[in-house]
Amino acid sequence: MDTFTFKGTVTYSVYRQLLKHFVSLVSTIGDTVTYGAEVIKHLLKCSVDRKVLIEQCARFGVSSLPITLSIVGMSTVIVAMQVAGEMVKQGAGNFVGLLVTMLVVREEAIIMSGFAIISMIGSSLASEVATMRVTEQIDAITVLKVNPIEYLFVPRVLSGILMMPLVLIVASLFGIIGGGVAAHLASGLSYKAYFDSVWNGLYMKDMNVALLKAVVFGFTIALVSCTCGYNATGGAKGVGEATTKAVVWSFVAIVIWDLVFSIIFFF
Repeated sequence: MDTFTFKGTVTYSVYRQLLKHFVSLVSTIGDTVTYGAEVIKHLLKCSVDRKVLIEQCARFGVSSLPITLSIVGMSTVIVAMQVAGEMVKQGAGNFVGLLVTMLVVREEAIIMSGFAIISMIGSSLASEVATMRVTEQIDAITVLKVNPIEYLFVPRVLSGILMMPLVLIVASLFGIIGGGVAAHLASGLSYKAYFDSVWNGLYMKDMNVALLKAVVFGFTIALVSCTCGYNATGGAKGVGEATTKAVVWSFVAIVIWDLVFSIIFFF
């Protein structure tokens, strides 16, 4: 098979797509690490515009809360409804609250909150910064001798660090309460039995790890989204591609982080 014929095959097309995505991933990781180091440097100097920070905190925390609570609440209700009936039949009704609480605190609340915030806030951050890049607003900021990393990245990343733990706490409480209601309706399990069991499933280690995850996830989502937007090129099409890239790589990043945390703290 000659080279020309091979380039027309499906195999070659798949190879090119995989290579393109791999190069994009490596490039994004490199840029994220570079910009992240600079962001940390500015954070250590406490160099942040407080007004912009408050605006971004409201955006990251308050604006994302309805969709986050909806996703976490519904997913917990679904699990609790299916688990409670079977556990009550097997005489393990007193462990329903423990199981639901461990699921919510350890994994579900933080993962579902992360997915919701990436979909709503991460994509918004990426498209906003990408639009500023393709319309040359960032170039104008640079000409005015304003550091674009300090001006654009720092308040957004810091808002993620500050607000993600708060979102996680509210989402976890909402999920646990929703699980109790669902378990009661699905199996007749009393609220007292459920919430007595909840206390048996709450451990300081789980809560501390969850809060640490929230800080890392908030930092990662904001940083990856801003990085993808900052590197956008090519007009309106570039904005769309940057937004898509930000969402995809943020999903990948938090799943990898979750695996790392699981290996370190629970393996």
